[in-house]
Amino acid sequence: MKATHPVWAVLITVAAMFAMVFGGSLPATLLFDPGDLLYRPVGVIGITLASFALVYLIRRFLGRQSWRGVGLTRTWRAVPHLLAGVLAGAVAVIASSALSVALGVATWVPWDVLRPQLPYVPLYIAIALLGQAFPEELLWRGHLYDTLSGRLSPKAVLIVVSVCFGALHILSNSPADTTAERLLYVLQAIGLGFACAAARARTGAVWMAVGVHTGFHTGNIVLPTQDIQYGVQLVILAATLTVTGLLILARRRDGHTAPPEQGLVRESS
Repeated sequence: MKATHPVWAVLITVAAMFAMVFGGSLPATLLFDPGDLLYRPVGVIGITLASFALVYLIRRFLGRQSWRGVGLTRTWRAVPHLLAGVLAGAVAVIASSALSVALGVATWVPWDVLRPQLPYVPLYIAIALLGQAFPEELLWRGHLYDTLSGRLSPKAVLIVVSVCFGALHILSNSPADTTAERLLYVLQAIGLGFACAAARARTGAVWMAVGVHTGFHTGNIVLPTQDIQYGVQLVILAATLTVTGLLILARRRDGHTAPPEQGLVRESS
């Protein structure tokens, strides 16, 4: 179908990304002030619910695809995959931060600044999971990855999903304040997209990709840094995320992409 053509699939996914973020957070914006205690929790829950609705509608009415293809498996492997992904993503970020500090392009956030925030760390991680990691992975490494897999080679799927995901981050709010830094920010987002796509390829499901994305935010939350040369720090982070993706892919059995887990094989309709 036309909606499953790679070009259309990417464009639909990009449009769904904006609809998911703005539409999902709209109830919180209408009901609460930004400083209200419930503003962020309601907003991120809305984004997650919107991701479910949009992916279902796209697959049901535009692509005529089965829901199973998104890779939301319900097996005992889901939790181990999720936790392994969190570990991989967090290690990539912490390694990048440690190297950046060692090279003098960043410094650790002082303990007296970090300590008052520690009780809120679980909340910050939950917000990152529901507001970004899960909904974005459901859309990109769930829906789009599956859609492109029906038309492109596994390597092409990895490249397209990673590059398009990263390119969209040119519009993100970030500390980047020059054109070069904005492009480098896109580069590190491509690295994150590649690590998450590698996790989807490795397991055949989306849970490890959600974990990698959550771990990325967890590393930044638990051991944050203050940038000195932000562009260099972005290059280092892009490198550690890319290496993480390559290491995940290197663990694939027999050198092949893992098939979807039992009960969630993509169906055509």
